[in-house]
Amino acid sequence: MFGRFGLVMLIGLSTLIGVSTSAHAAGSLEELLEETRNARARQAQANAGREQEFVTRRDQQAGLLAEAQRERDAAAAHSQDLSHQFDANEIKLTELGELRNSRLGSLGELFGVVRQASADASGVVFDSMISAQYPGREEFFAQLSKTTSLPSISELEQLWFEMQREMTETGRVARFRTNIVTEDGSPKPASVVRIGAFTALTDGGRYLTYLPGVRTLSVLSRQPSSTLRELARGVVQATGGYVEAAVDPSRGILLSLFVQRPNVMERIEKGEAVGYVIILVGTIGALCALYQFIYLVRARAAVSRQLKHTDRPSNDNPLGRVLATFKGDSATIEEDAEVVELRISEAVLREVPVLERFQAFLRLAVAAGPLLGLIGTVVGMIVTFQSITESGSSDPKLMANGIGQAMIATVLGLGIAVPLLFVNAGLSSLSRSIVQVLDEQSAGLLAESLERARARELGGGDFPRGEGSRRV
Repeated sequence: MFGRFGLVMLIGLSTLIGVSTSAHAAGSLEELLEETRNARARQAQANAGREQEFVTRRDQQAGLLAEAQRERDAAAAHSQDLSHQFDANEIKLTELGELRNSRLGSLGELFGVVRQASADASGVVFDSMISAQYPGREEFFAQLSKTTSLPSISELEQLWFEMQREMTETGRVARFRTNIVTEDGSPKPASVVRIGAFTALTDGGRYLTYLPGVRTLSVLSRQPSSTLRELARGVVQATGGYVEAAVDPSRGILLSLFVQRPNVMERIEKGEAVGYVIILVGTIGALCALYQFIYLVRARAAVSRQLKHTDRPSNDNPLGRVLATFKGDSATIEEDAEVVELRISEAVLREVPVLERFQAFLRLAVAAGPLLGLIGTVVGMIVTFQSITESGSSDPKLMANGIGQAMIATVLGLGIAVPLLFVNAGLSSLSRSIVQVLDEQSAGLLAESLERARARELGGGDFPRGEGSRRV
């Protein structure tokens, strides 16, 4: 009530203010009265327009509200329909699934077997070098092993075909052209000979290995020995029939390990300085032994020829030089026997050093070889312990270098000692046999001379020259 009264007072006040304002502008009371009526009319008209605008907006808001309520009701009805449809679909899917399982029967087991066989074959095909000749098989097996639907007849036929082809190609020797990775890492088209799924060869007798990651064949960075490469060249150049070949049953694993084995020079390099010293000693000993062996063989042959002609000594052999030193007088041979014996012994002793030449050095090399090898062993063990100390662990890979150095030095030391031991024994036997012949012939010659001198003194005639040596 108070609010409405206040509003009336405000309106009257504003009217009076307007009247007072117009009073200054109007010239008379009539004009002022007319102006007041016009102002009230304009105000009433403006109020009516605003009221009409408010009503119009109210009606619009009411229409929007009604439209929103209708949309909400329609959405709620549609949601309810979808819910009913979802429940009906769930029931239908359950019924269809049961019907599918009942009609599937043994095909369900087939599905599992196909997936399992595909998974197993996928691993074999992925690592098989046959895939270099027949690419694209890996994707088929990988996709079939992960499928969630029953495989089709064509997929089953392809699965059987690929598995059968893998088994068939494993027993065949095939020649085909493909891109291979050369030693420098660049691809190059080449002719390849594949022996089953085990070994692959290319021009020049080079062995290949299969790289599953890039699905291509690559030349081994290090080729095997010349013997195996010669076999490979025979296989590559063959046009038919049967040829000898080296086959790796582990599909390249053994070949990769075999080519990593160090050769003789690499093993020697592992022995380092001690190994080179051992080899130097062994080489000098071998050269000396070879030279002396040739000399003794020739000397023995010359002595054998001299034995047939003891009456004609020659200076080209030890026996001839010993026989030539006998210059005693046959009339006084008994008086000069001791002198002659000493002279002959001197001649024999003069020949012995030449016949036993280098044997002392060979005995020294036989004894020094194992000792030098022991030095190398100790150095290798020091390297091993040092690697353990630096790494703080006993990893075999870290110790392999030092242990290899130790073993190589030991093998080198024994490797020169054992052969030189047998060689020295053989040279000693040859030299002793020649010295034995010299001793026998010199003693026989002295005895023959003494017998002839005694026979002349007794008047019993003379023995034929050379009979004493033949009797010896």
